[in-house]
Amino acid sequence: MNMAIILAAGQGTRMKSRKPKVLHSVCGKPMLKHVIDTVKKAGLDSCVVVVGHGGDEVKEAISEPGTVFVTQEQQLGTGHAVMMAESLLPPEGTVAVLCGDTPLIREETLRAFFRFHEQNANCVSVMSAVVDQPYGYGRMIKSADGNLTGIVEEKDASEEEKAIREINGGIYCFEAGALSGYLSRLTAQNAQGEYYLTDIIGMAAAEGKKMGSFTVKDQEEIMGVNNRVQLARAEAVMRKRIGEEWMLRGVTLIDPANVYIEADVEIGMDTVIYPGVILTGKTRIGEGCLVGHNSRIQDSRIDDFVTIQSSTIIESTVGEKTSVGPYAYLRPGSRLGKEVKIGDFVEVKNASIGDGSKASHLSYVGDADVGEHVNIGCGVVFVNYDGIRKFRTTVEDHAFIGSNSNLVAPVVVESYGYVAAGTTVTMRVPGGALAVGRAKERLIAGWGERKMKKKENES
Repeated sequence: MNMAIILAAGQGTRMKSRKPKVLHSVCGKPMLKHVIDTVKKAGLDSCVVVVGHGGDEVKEAISEPGTVFVTQEQQLGTGHAVMMAESLLPPEGTVAVLCGDTPLIREETLRAFFRFHEQNANCVSVMSAVVDQPYGYGRMIKSADGNLTGIVEEKDASEEEKAIREINGGIYCFEAGALSGYLSRLTAQNAQGEYYLTDIIGMAAAEGKKMGSFTVKDQEEIMGVNNRVQLARAEAVMRKRIGEEWMLRGVTLIDPANVYIEADVEIGMDTVIYPGVILTGKTRIGEGCLVGHNSRIQDSRIDDFVTIQSSTIIESTVGEKTSVGPYAYLRPGSRLGKEVKIGDFVEVKNASIGDGSKASHLSYVGDADVGEHVNIGCGVVFVNYDGIRKFRTTVEDHAFIGSNSNLVAPVVVESYGYVAAGTTVTMRVPGGALAVGRAKERLIAGWGERKMKKKENES
């Protein structure tokens, strides 16, 4: 059996935050969630997360099937953290140890690391990287023939050891049967007064155990996030990765550096995305869509061949070949059918609009069920709120709602019902009937001329 232990107990004081460090998001997902998801994709059987500072908050935010949480009450080092999971260790197999603040580790890198460990039958394997500026990292100590013999932390390193450029990446594989024995022998006799997991390397070397280092080509993968500057760097790296992945799958990003796509978004091929677009949450965009500049789409489903221009769509669904915007706002619960037109400055909230219907400009459609092939004119307002409760309006197929009308809910306009421009509707409109609810127009002859003369006299 293979297991992952993810260390997520640190307070993260350099983040200057009340929130646990591992819950800070990168591309819309907590750092810890990125690590858990990658571990599972890489094929490990189970996952144990060691929590400490803000542990209850971490558990509540990360509710993952198959993930077990253990608590490290005192943060006494990485070795001490792994001790908290000792009772859960399998009798045989591989135990991987990772950090919850390294969200950039890739699935394929972990798979290659696990293969390296198992194919070489190592007791311990360590992921490493060669960097130009190794300050602050543990250094990989090797024998003359290149075998790993130990890892020394920055504060315990000699000047000669500090010159080593190969650093500890903080990701390990252990032979499960040996790990428990080594944990029981760890001591805190070092500059930090902590139990270093890396001391196991020295113990295993003294016993002649086989060990190895797996050097990653891309050092960004093992980058830990300890402050907001590093968080922004991780965000930039992942944004670039996500954009490149979608472009390789057939999505056009006009300006990849100026598009924000979160990790769980999905996009169909031949969709074109313009600069300033923000796609977040569980958004799903179909094939052949166009998402115009400065649009924001959150937790929504957009079907094939939809055009969206400079609009905001939140927790809504949009049917195929529909057009939205520019400057439209679909609030939560909006459901648009096929070939619908939602035009300039139209707001839709908790409403369904059937196939072929259109609200071309300057209307509010709230708490409504609108049928197919309905025309909603300019300036129409669905009056859904009386100050205490909200009510629904129903507009059936092929109805026509004239400009500057108010539909005061609850009210029904039946199929082929017509509402004249400027009407306030407060009662059912039968099918085929025309509702007119406005004052009769009067013409007052000479009124303008008299007004102008009055102004001249006053001046």
